[in-house]
Amino acid sequence: MAGSTLASPSAEVAPVATRPARRRSPGREAWRRFRRHRLAVASLVALSLVILGVLVCPLLWKVPIDDIDFAAKLAMPSAAHPLGTDDLGQDLLARLAYGGRISLAVGFAAMLVAVLVGVVVGSVAGMASGRVDATLMWVSDLFLSLPQLPLLLLIIYLFRDTLSALFGMEGGVFLLMVLVIGGLRWMPVARLVRAQFLSLREKEFVDAARALGASRLRVVVRHILPNALGPVIVAATIEVASAVIAESTLSFLGLGFPPDTPTWGRILFDAKDYLDIAPHWALFPGAAIFIVVLTINFIGDGLRDALDSRRV
Repeated sequence: MAGSTLASPSAEVAPVATRPARRRSPGREAWRRFRRHRLAVASLVALSLVILGVLVCPLLWKVPIDDIDFAAKLAMPSAAHPLGTDDLGQDLLARLAYGGRISLAVGFAAMLVAVLVGVVVGSVAGMASGRVDATLMWVSDLFLSLPQLPLLLLIIYLFRDTLSALFGMEGGVFLLMVLVIGGLRWMPVARLVRAQFLSLREKEFVDAARALGASRLRVVVRHILPNALGPVIVAATIEVASAVIAESTLSFLGLGFPPDTPTWGRILFDAKDYLDIAPHWALFPGAAIFIVVLTINFIGDGLRDALDSRRV
């Protein structure tokens, strides 16, 4: 037909070059999955506020923890004492902030001890196999079979005075609690790391590293261990909560820090005889322990979802 043009195959429009989609880094992808867990995000905010509170409160609320005011003893929360006072008129806000730093420090330090021992034992067991693996797992089973609370009480009762003489009363008890609580909580971490090592050591990238001449230590540190840290991080969050509960339990039973050191467990111990006339004395430290343990557990759930590549 006159005046009409037909498109030839050679006149096709060239495809527009598209920019390849930017791939998220593993850290950003894990953070994206973590944000989908609303309880974990809310718990992270709440725990951050608690930690910030116990750190900043002594700078803003400059009331001595041992300031005695008999005229205000067992006072309910007020403007002068936002959380009330105890039977000696001591300000509970100042004592809770001071005790929170100790309780949380014990929790995180004991977690580091448990994770360090567990990673070392689990790595050696997972790579060595044979008799070494069987022996280490037998030791792990032995520790798991021991009743932890009676053993904690016995060890602290036997060695508290010795370490207190060397490092001071508060420093000695802190060191003893960290070592004992962490030393009795490494077994779950060791089993997790061992299971990860048994799975990862047969992967192709490990065989490739060995073929290129990498030593066994380099294979463990650079290739296997970084890929096994996901479950370890989740377990570490749970260990913090367990350590905080253990410290509070020991202090409540009178075998923790000295009476003049107001940890959360010690405040609960002092308040047990005044529940009828001063319930606020036990309410606030109990609520602090409950919030910390609950938020850490929810954060652990969120981290488990975020670090598990199968949960997308």
